[in-house]
Amino acid sequence: MSKRTEQIGGIIAKIISKILRDEIRDPRLGGLITITGVDVSKDLRNARVYWSVIGDEEVWREAEDGFKKAKGYIQRLVAQRLILKVTPRLEFVPDHTMERAQRIEMIIEELTHKDGE
Repeated sequence: MSKRTEQIGGIIAKIISKILRDEIRDPRLGGLITITGVDVSKDLRNARVYWSVIGDEEVWREAEDGFKKAKGYIQRLVAQRLILKVTPRLEFVPDHTMERAQRIEMIIEELTHKDGE
């Protein structure tokens, strides 16, 4: 990504985070959802919004359903607040990176503990 697309991605992430915190009333999106990153295409027409939530599989599914339902609303609010000729089309993508990292840490800890015995 170029510096410009990175900057726009950062701005979009902040806007969406604020929308989720202050304006969305859907309980599926009211939990501990974090926008972990935004990748904007070179032509600024598309943006992948990566998100994460704390919880089990059911919480992840509910959040994904919430994003599907609120996508148009969020898209409209981002378009109003982002000062560009064209607002990127948002695609919400679950980011399981933190979950995987925790699982790897647990495995390493267990292996370390077993080596110490």
